[in-house]
Amino acid sequence: MSQIDELMAQLPLDQIAARLGVDPAQAEEATRTALPALLGGLHANAEDPAGAASLTGALQQHDGSLLGSDLDAVDVGEGQKIVGHIFGGQTDQVVSTLGGVSGPSGSALVQQLLPLLAPYVMAYLAKRLGAGGGLGGILGNILGGAAGGTGASATSGVLGGILGGLLGGGRRA
Repeated sequence: MSQIDELMAQLPLDQIAARLGVDPAQAEEATRTALPALLGGLHANAEDPAGAASLTGALQQHDGSLLGSDLDAVDVGEGQKIVGHIFGGQTDQVVSTLGGVSGPSGSALVQQLLPLLAPYVMAYLAKRLGAGGGLGGILGNILGGAAGGTGASATSGVLGGILGGLLGGGRRA
């Protein structure tokens, strides 16, 4: 099971579909399109040491408890803030691009979907970071013991490894 599939299994897709007013298959397809975009944005942010430090701080404010919970547990306002931090001034472009993949009225669907998914993505990443008992454990578990460095460069490497693994496992041909 890919890490995208692992994350998908912890999302309330039926509730997401109901909230968006679409059938579950369309919600799943849109979610499978949106998750890599969110993760790719986080990956791009994590490649910059300042972005990696900021993301690490943000992840410390999240835990994995949201995973598997009802959609009512999601703070959409917080989700919008997360999306804004991930994509910045490119948010509209990302929504438009993803919307083109999601069919008619796709941009409106994606615009509603991203803030619903962003808190789950942060919870998933926070859980992954916490599973190793800190950066050293994550480096050992995620990067196969190829640890090296400290501070922002190590943080960037950790987050880049996690997000790169997620993105690599989630690509569909």
